[in-house]
Amino acid sequence: MYFNHFGLRELPFTLTPNTNFYLGLESHNEALAVLFTALKTGEGFIKVVGEVGTGKTLICRKLLNEIPDNFVTAYIPNPYLEPDELRRAVAVELGVQQAQSMSVQLLTQRIQQRLLELNSQGNSVVLILDEAQALPGESLEALRLFTNIETETRKLLQVVLFAQPELDERLAEKAFRQLKQRITFSYQLRPLNAFEVEHYIQHRLQVAGHNGAPLFSRALAKKVAKVSGGIPRLVNIICHKMLMLAYGEGGYQLSNKHLSRAIEDTEGMQDNTPGKFYLISLVIVTVLAGLYFSWDILGTLL
Repeated sequence: MYFNHFGLRELPFTLTPNTNFYLGLESHNEALAVLFTALKTGEGFIKVVGEVGTGKTLICRKLLNEIPDNFVTAYIPNPYLEPDELRRAVAVELGVQQAQSMSVQLLTQRIQQRLLELNSQGNSVVLILDEAQALPGESLEALRLFTNIETETRKLLQVVLFAQPELDERLAEKAFRQLKQRITFSYQLRPLNAFEVEHYIQHRLQVAGHNGAPLFSRALAKKVAKVSGGIPRLVNIICHKMLMLAYGEGGYQLSNKHLSRAIEDTEGMQDNTPGKFYLISLVIVTVLAGLYFSWDILGTLL
Protein backbone atom coordinates (compact mmCIF):
# COMPACT_ATOMS: atom_id res chain seq x y z
CA MET A 1 0.00 0.00 0.00
CA TYR A 2 1.03 3.63 -0.43
CA PHE A 3 2.35 4.31 3.09
CA ASN A 4 5.85 3.17 2.08
CA HIS A 5 5.68 5.35 -1.04
CA PHE A 6 4.97 8.47 1.05
CA GLY A 7 7.24 7.57 3.97
CA LEU A 8 4.43 6.63 6.36
CA ARG A 9 4.38 4.02 9.12
CA GLU A 10 0.67 3.37 8.74
CA LEU A 11 -2.36 4.49 6.77
CA PRO A 12 -3.38 7.98 7.96
CA PHE A 13 -6.95 8.13 6.68
CA THR A 14 -8.66 4.93 7.75
CA LEU A 15 -12.33 4.92 8.76
CA THR A 16 -11.72 3.11 12.06
CA PRO A 17 -12.04 5.57 14.98
CA ASN A 18 -8.49 5.48 16.37
CA THR A 19 -7.81 7.63 19.43
CA ASN A 20 -4.11 7.72 18.53
CA PHE A 21 -5.13 10.14 15.78
CA TYR A 22 -7.25 12.31 18.08
CA LEU A 23 -6.47 15.95 17.34
CA GLY A 24 -8.41 17.88 19.95
CA LEU A 25 -10.38 20.12 17.62
CA GLU A 26 -12.49 22.78 19.30
CA SER A 27 -15.79 20.97 18.80
CA HIS A 28 -14.44 17.64 20.02
CA ASN A 29 -12.73 19.17 23.06
CA GLU A 30 -15.90 21.03 23.97
CA ALA A 31 -17.91 17.80 23.73
CA LEU A 32 -15.48 16.02 26.07
CA ALA A 33 -15.53 18.97 28.49
CA VAL A 34 -19.33 18.78 28.62
CA LEU A 35 -19.20 15.02 29.19
CA PHE A 36 -16.67 15.15 32.04
CA THR A 37 -18.44 18.10 33.69
CA ALA A 38 -21.79 16.35 33.44
CA LEU A 39 -20.43 13.10 34.88
CA LYS A 40 -19.22 15.00 37.95
CA THR A 41 -22.81 16.04 38.73
CA GLY A 42 -23.85 12.40 39.04
CA GLU A 43 -27.37 12.74 37.68
CA GLY A 44 -29.44 12.58 34.54
CA PHE A 45 -28.90 11.79 30.90
CA ILE A 46 -26.07 13.28 28.84
CA LYS A 47 -26.49 13.57 25.08
CA VAL A 48 -23.97 14.17 22.29
CA VAL A 49 -25.53 14.52 18.85
CA GLY A 50 -23.82 14.86 15.49
CA GLU A 51 -24.31 14.06 11.83
CA VAL A 52 -22.94 10.85 10.39
CA GLY A 53 -19.14 10.97 10.28
CA THR A 54 -18.59 13.92 12.63
CA GLY A 55 -16.61 11.89 15.19
CA LYS A 56 -19.12 10.66 17.78
CA THR A 57 -17.62 7.20 18.10
CA LEU A 58 -14.11 8.65 18.37
CA ILE A 59 -15.23 10.88 21.24
CA CYS A 60 -17.01 7.93 22.81
CA ARG A 61 -13.80 5.88 22.76
CA LYS A 62 -11.82 8.85 24.07
CA LEU A 63 -14.27 9.09 26.97
CA LEU A 64 -13.96 5.38 27.71
CA ASN A 65 -10.15 5.65 27.68
CA GLU A 66 -9.95 8.68 29.95
CA ILE A 67 -12.87 8.33 32.33
CA PRO A 68 -11.68 8.50 35.99
CA ASP A 69 -10.95 5.24 37.80
CA ASN A 70 -13.88 5.64 40.18
CA PHE A 71 -16.33 5.19 37.27
CA VAL A 72 -17.61 1.78 36.26
CA THR A 73 -18.72 1.83 32.64
CA ALA A 74 -21.25 -0.28 30.79
CA TYR A 75 -20.73 0.24 27.06
CA ILE A 76 -23.38 -0.74 24.49
CA PRO A 77 -22.04 -0.10 20.95
CA ASN A 78 -25.11 -1.47 19.14
CA PRO A 79 -28.27 -0.46 21.03
CA TYR A 80 -30.80 -1.83 18.53
CA LEU A 81 -32.14 -3.96 21.37
CA GLU A 82 -35.57 -4.66 22.76
CA PRO A 83 -36.05 -3.81 26.48
CA ASP A 84 -35.26 -7.33 27.76
CA GLU A 85 -32.18 -7.56 25.52
CA LEU A 86 -31.04 -4.14 26.73
CA ARG A 87 -31.44 -5.13 30.39
CA ARG A 88 -29.43 -8.29 29.85
CA ALA A 89 -26.72 -6.43 27.95
CA VAL A 90 -26.42 -3.89 30.78
CA ALA A 91 -26.36 -6.66 33.37
CA VAL A 92 -23.54 -8.47 31.56
CA GLU A 93 -21.54 -5.24 31.32
CA LEU A 94 -21.97 -4.69 35.07
CA GLY A 95 -20.81 -8.21 35.88
CA VAL A 96 -24.15 -9.72 36.92
CA GLN A 97 -23.72 -13.49 36.87
CA GLN A 98 -26.06 -15.68 34.76
CA ALA A 99 -27.77 -12.60 33.36
CA GLN A 100 -28.77 -14.38 30.16
CA SER A 101 -30.78 -17.11 31.89
CA MET A 102 -32.73 -15.43 34.74
CA SER A 103 -36.23 -13.98 34.58
CA VAL A 104 -36.78 -10.29 33.81
CA GLN A 105 -38.00 -9.58 37.33
CA LEU A 106 -35.01 -11.26 38.95
CA LEU A 107 -32.67 -9.61 36.45
CA THR A 108 -33.98 -6.16 37.39
CA GLN A 109 -33.43 -6.94 41.08
CA ARG A 110 -29.88 -8.15 40.42
CA ILE A 111 -29.06 -5.01 38.43
CA GLN A 112 -30.30 -2.86 41.31
CA GLN A 113 -28.29 -4.92 43.82
CA ARG A 114 -25.19 -4.58 41.66
CA LEU A 115 -25.62 -0.81 41.39
CA LEU A 116 -25.99 -0.54 45.18
CA GLU A 117 -22.90 -2.71 45.65
CA LEU A 118 -20.81 -0.55 43.30
CA ASN A 119 -22.07 2.60 45.01
CA SER A 120 -21.10 1.26 48.44
CA GLN A 121 -17.58 0.74 47.06
CA GLY A 122 -17.35 4.41 46.13
CA ASN A 123 -17.92 3.89 42.42
CA SER A 124 -20.13 5.81 40.03
CA VAL A 125 -21.78 3.86 37.22
CA VAL A 126 -22.29 5.22 33.73
CA LEU A 127 -24.08 3.51 30.87
CA ILE A 128 -22.73 4.64 27.48
CA LEU A 129 -24.68 3.96 24.30
CA ASP A 130 -23.35 4.64 20.81
CA GLU A 131 -25.77 5.05 17.88
CA ALA A 132 -28.55 5.69 20.41
CA GLN A 133 -30.95 6.87 17.69
CA ALA A 134 -31.42 3.15 16.89
CA LEU A 135 -33.00 2.38 20.28
CA PRO A 136 -36.60 1.14 19.97
CA GLY A 137 -39.15 3.32 21.73
CA GLU A 138 -39.81 0.80 24.51
CA SER A 139 -36.09 0.55 25.16
CA LEU A 140 -35.83 4.32 25.53
CA GLU A 141 -38.50 4.08 28.21
CA ALA A 142 -36.61 1.22 29.86
CA LEU A 143 -33.55 3.47 29.99
CA ARG A 144 -35.53 6.15 31.78
CA LEU A 145 -36.73 3.62 34.33
CA PHE A 146 -33.13 2.50 34.89
CA THR A 147 -32.29 5.99 36.09
CA ASN A 148 -35.04 5.81 38.73
CA ILE A 149 -32.75 3.58 40.78
CA GLU A 150 -31.30 5.82 43.50
CA THR A 151 -30.32 6.23 47.11
CA GLU A 152 -31.59 9.07 49.28
CA THR A 153 -28.79 11.32 48.03
CA ARG A 154 -27.88 10.31 44.49
CA LYS A 155 -28.79 8.44 41.32
CA LEU A 156 -27.04 5.09 40.95
CA LEU A 157 -26.79 5.24 37.17
CA GLN A 158 -26.00 7.93 34.61
CA VAL A 159 -26.63 7.47 30.90
CA VAL A 160 -24.60 8.94 28.05
CA LEU A 161 -26.20 8.89 24.60
CA PHE A 162 -24.18 9.34 21.41
CA ALA A 163 -26.58 9.73 18.51
CA GLN A 164 -27.43 11.11 15.11
CA PRO A 165 -29.91 14.03 14.90
CA GLU A 166 -32.78 11.56 14.46
CA LEU A 167 -32.69 11.05 18.23
CA ASP A 168 -33.64 14.71 18.80
CA GLU A 169 -36.57 14.25 16.43
CA ARG A 170 -37.79 11.28 18.45
CA LEU A 171 -37.32 13.03 21.80
CA ALA A 172 -39.49 15.88 20.52
CA GLU A 173 -42.43 13.48 20.50
CA LYS A 174 -44.86 13.77 23.40
CA ALA A 175 -44.33 10.13 24.38
CA PHE A 176 -40.72 10.85 25.34
CA ARG A 177 -41.21 14.12 27.22
CA GLN A 178 -40.28 12.55 30.58
CA LEU A 179 -36.99 11.27 29.23
CA LYS A 180 -36.25 14.58 27.52
CA GLN A 181 -36.68 16.41 30.84
CA ARG A 182 -33.97 14.22 32.35
CA ILE A 183 -31.34 15.27 29.82
CA THR A 184 -29.26 17.59 31.98
CA PHE A 185 -26.40 18.20 29.54
CA SER A 186 -26.21 18.00 25.75
CA TYR A 187 -23.82 18.95 22.99
CA GLN A 188 -24.21 19.29 19.23
CA LEU A 189 -21.12 18.37 17.20
CA ARG A 190 -20.49 20.58 14.19
CA PRO A 191 -18.56 19.97 10.96
CA LEU A 192 -14.97 21.24 10.69
CA ASN A 193 -14.18 24.57 9.10
CA ALA A 194 -11.52 24.98 6.38
CA PHE A 195 -8.73 25.81 8.84
CA GLU A 196 -9.58 22.78 10.98
CA VAL A 197 -9.67 20.48 7.94
CA GLU A 198 -6.17 21.62 6.93
CA HIS A 199 -4.92 21.05 10.48
CA TYR A 200 -6.72 17.71 10.63
CA ILE A 201 -5.12 16.44 7.40
CA GLN A 202 -1.60 17.49 8.40
CA HIS A 203 -2.02 16.08 11.91
CA ARG A 204 -3.07 12.64 10.68
CA LEU A 205 -0.19 12.52 8.22
CA GLN A 206 2.29 13.44 10.97
CA VAL A 207 0.90 10.83 13.37
CA ALA A 208 1.20 8.26 10.57
CA GLY A 209 4.89 9.14 10.24
CA HIS A 210 5.11 11.69 7.42
CA ASN A 211 7.87 14.25 8.00
CA GLY A 212 8.58 15.62 4.54
CA ALA A 213 7.16 18.51 2.56
CA PRO A 214 3.36 18.93 2.87
CA LEU A 215 1.45 16.56 0.60
CA PHE A 216 -1.67 18.74 0.64
CA SER A 217 -1.25 22.43 -0.07
CA ARG A 218 -3.36 24.91 1.87
CA ALA A 219 -5.45 25.64 -1.23
CA LEU A 220 -6.03 21.93 -1.83
CA ALA A 221 -6.98 21.30 1.81
CA LYS A 222 -9.47 24.16 1.57
CA LYS A 223 -11.09 22.48 -1.44
CA VAL A 224 -11.22 19.18 0.44
CA ALA A 225 -13.01 21.02 3.24
CA LYS A 226 -15.55 22.43 0.81
CA VAL A 227 -16.42 19.20 -1.01
CA SER A 228 -16.54 17.17 2.22
CA GLY A 229 -18.65 19.70 4.08
CA GLY A 230 -16.14 19.46 6.93
CA ILE A 231 -17.25 15.91 7.81
CA PRO A 232 -14.13 14.07 9.10
CA ARG A 233 -15.20 10.71 7.66
CA LEU A 234 -15.58 12.19 4.17
CA VAL A 235 -12.25 14.00 4.54
CA ASN A 236 -10.65 10.62 5.30
CA ILE A 237 -12.27 8.93 2.31
CA ILE A 238 -11.25 11.67 -0.12
CA CYS A 239 -7.68 12.00 1.16
CA HIS A 240 -7.17 8.24 1.13
CA LYS A 241 -8.27 8.05 -2.51
CA MET A 242 -6.12 11.00 -3.50
CA LEU A 243 -3.06 9.32 -2.03
CA MET A 244 -3.95 6.12 -3.87
CA LEU A 245 -4.18 8.02 -7.14
CA ALA A 246 -0.82 9.72 -6.70
CA TYR A 247 0.75 6.42 -5.69
CA GLY A 248 -0.69 4.70 -8.76
CA GLU A 249 0.89 7.36 -10.95
CA GLY A 250 4.21 7.13 -9.11
CA GLY A 251 3.94 10.77 -8.02
CA TYR A 252 4.43 12.52 -4.69
CA GLN A 253 2.52 15.79 -5.07
CA LEU A 254 -1.27 15.87 -4.79
CA SER A 255 -3.26 18.11 -7.12
CA ASN A 256 -6.73 19.29 -8.09
CA LYS A 257 -6.80 16.46 -10.62
CA HIS A 258 -6.48 13.88 -7.85
CA LEU A 259 -9.21 15.62 -5.87
CA SER A 260 -11.62 15.68 -8.83
CA ARG A 261 -11.08 12.02 -9.56
CA ALA A 262 -11.45 11.06 -5.89
CA ILE A 263 -14.77 12.90 -5.81
CA GLU A 264 -15.92 11.09 -8.94
CA ASP A 265 -15.19 7.77 -7.29
CA THR A 266 -16.93 8.54 -3.99
CA GLU A 267 -20.48 7.31 -3.57
CA GLY A 268 -22.95 10.12 -2.97
CA MET A 269 -20.61 12.97 -3.90
CA GLN A 270 -21.22 12.71 -7.63
CA ASP A 271 -23.91 11.09 -9.77
CA ASN A 272 -22.70 7.66 -10.70
CA THR A 273 -23.89 7.74 -14.27
CA PRO A 274 -23.41 4.66 -16.51
CA GLY A 275 -20.03 4.58 -18.19
CA LYS A 276 -18.27 6.78 -15.59
CA PHE A 277 -14.53 6.23 -15.57
CA TYR A 278 -13.65 4.84 -12.15
CA LEU A 279 -9.97 5.73 -11.89
CA ILE A 280 -9.47 4.35 -8.39
CA SER A 281 -10.41 0.86 -9.56
CA LEU A 282 -8.08 1.25 -12.52
CA VAL A 283 -5.23 2.31 -10.24
CA ILE A 284 -5.71 -0.73 -8.04
CA VAL A 285 -5.77 -3.06 -11.04
CA THR A 286 -2.70 -1.37 -12.53
CA VAL A 287 -0.71 -1.62 -9.29
CA LEU A 288 -1.64 -5.26 -8.76
CA ALA A 289 -0.85 -6.09 -12.36
CA GLY A 290 2.53 -4.38 -12.03
CA LEU A 291 3.30 -6.39 -8.92
CA TYR A 292 2.24 -9.60 -10.65
CA PHE A 293 4.38 -9.03 -13.71
CA SER A 294 7.33 -7.95 -11.58
CA TRP A 295 7.20 -11.22 -9.66
CA ASP A 296 6.67 -13.14 -12.90
CA ILE A 297 9.76 -11.62 -14.51
CA LEU A 298 11.76 -12.13 -11.32
CA GLY A 299 10.73 -15.77 -11.25
CA THR A 300 11.85 -16.20 -14.89
CA LEU A 301 15.23 -14.68 -14.17
CA LEU A 302 15.74 -16.89 -11.17
